[in-house]
Amino acid sequence: MSTVYTINVTNNSQTNQDFFFFQAPAVYSGGPTIYSNSLYNSVLQPYATSGSILTFEMNVQYFAGAQTQYATPTVGHVSGGTTASQPINLAPATGTGTNDATNLSVDPLGLSPAYSLAGVQGGAFRIVAPTYNPNTTGNFNIGTAIQNAAGGPATLSNFVVAQPNQFVDCQPVLIFYVQTGSYSAGQVINFSSASNQAASCDTTTGHTTFNVVYNVDGTWTVSPM
Repeated sequence: MSTVYTINVTNNSQTNQDFFFFQAPAVYSGGPTIYSNSLYNSVLQPYATSGSILTFEMNVQYFAGAQTQYATPTVGHVSGGTTASQPINLAPATGTGTNDATNLSVDPLGLSPAYSLAGVQGGAFRIVAPTYNPNTTGNFNIGTAIQNAAGGPATLSNFVVAQPNQFVDCQPVLIFYVQTGSYSAGQVINFSSASNQAASCDTTTGHTTFNVVYNVDGTWTVSPM
């Protein structure tokens, strides 16, 4: 599936505002700790004095993502270093899907082209980790990645820490948020606090374009198209 989702932001406050965009965490098998990253950040002038509108477009082909980890993910810091991604499909509710799994390699980092695998949870894709020693190779982040509409490298959107010789099924949630703040793409955010009183753009309703207004009183108006 490949669709372009568009979020247009208008700043109706009286001052410049930093805005960042992020995604609802996926559902991961096994109940691990889930981390979230910012996808994009920009400063926007007031519309009344500039006429400016901020547009963020995502190519929502599903992507599996993996990343070398510098340290335990910490809010406000980049989540890791080298990133790999592969386009991937979601498994159907019944039967065997097509291209719904990928293999992680760690030395060097990589993800195999997607292949078909029986047993993947419906609505999810699977990342299979090899045997390795985290004490010598380090840790790795694996999860959902998002590519902007212009193409290029995908950004790891939300993730868990891979475990040696285990797999994770990842069920993406296509709900996106806009919030005030200066988290750059790839920086770890606290999803619970960031999503509180943020603008919510729920693509599961079938809408692909959202006009978001940041009002003078600090509230949001979201108009799905």
